[in-house]
Amino acid sequence: MAEIREILKALNGDPQKRSGCQAECQPPDRRQVIRMVKGLQALMFPMAFRREEPEMTDERLLENALGILKEELEAALCFRARETGEAASRAEAICEAFAGCLPRIRNLLLKDIEALYEGDPAAVSREEVMICYPGFYAISIYRLAHELYLLDAPLISRIMTEFAHEKTGIDLHPGASVGEYFFIDHGTGIVVGETTTIGDHVKLYQGVTLGARSFELDEKGNPVKKIKRHPDIGSHVVIYANATILGGDTVIGDHCVIGGNTWLTHSVPAGSIVFYSSREDERGAQPGGKERDGI
Repeated sequence: MAEIREILKALNGDPQKRSGCQAECQPPDRRQVIRMVKGLQALMFPMAFRREEPEMTDERLLENALGILKEELEAALCFRARETGEAASRAEAICEAFAGCLPRIRNLLLKDIEALYEGDPAAVSREEVMICYPGFYAISIYRLAHELYLLDAPLISRIMTEFAHEKTGIDLHPGASVGEYFFIDHGTGIVVGETTTIGDHVKLYQGVTLGARSFELDEKGNPVKKIKRHPDIGSHVVIYANATILGGDTVIGDHCVIGGNTWLTHSVPAGSIVFYSSREDERGAQPGGKERDGI
């Protein structure tokens, strides 16, 4: 038994030396955040997402989800500041603002469903998109998490999108800005970084990376936070499988097509077609497009 106590002491530190703040300010409960997410999905799209308790009314479902959110926000705010302070009042304000965003989020998701249904010939109904498509599952969580990110809700939005990442293999940072009619087909391996912006009617296929080219370092050699690191994607852009687009100063213009396996670290004018080619004489462009080699 003495050995076990020594191991636990080494793992956890000396409990007698912990401050009261550290003992009080625990991080949010990931399981509860996921419960909240599932509750909101079931509220907005009851056909596709089952309720924890089938007999639960919409009013009770929303109250439960917001109650969980408020409690976990208090924990997250306390954990970030390492003090209780005004965590409760701040959490209440965030919850109220977030609740007011829910109708708009649902309307955005209805447009995403439409983009997926219209854009994929394998989709036989909109209901199939909601029930079966990992792209919609990830987007439904991202849209919720993005609003919390904008409301400066620490940790909660990241827990949400990392849960979606775990379930679908699609990594959408909640800080990314995504326009209407967002289409993700197949989806596995997609990465969209925090400072990415994506316009309307954009299609991403599996394995696409919208990432950082390099990191600016501070005087201590650590990456600088909260700066533009990821590309801007215009509207009506299609990015095919395993394309990689990097850099905070990289802009992909409207109506571009980026071919599979392309590596881009420079901007591309509107209307361009960019694709990977292993032979010079294989390069080409569709009529009206601007030829660009993405190697």
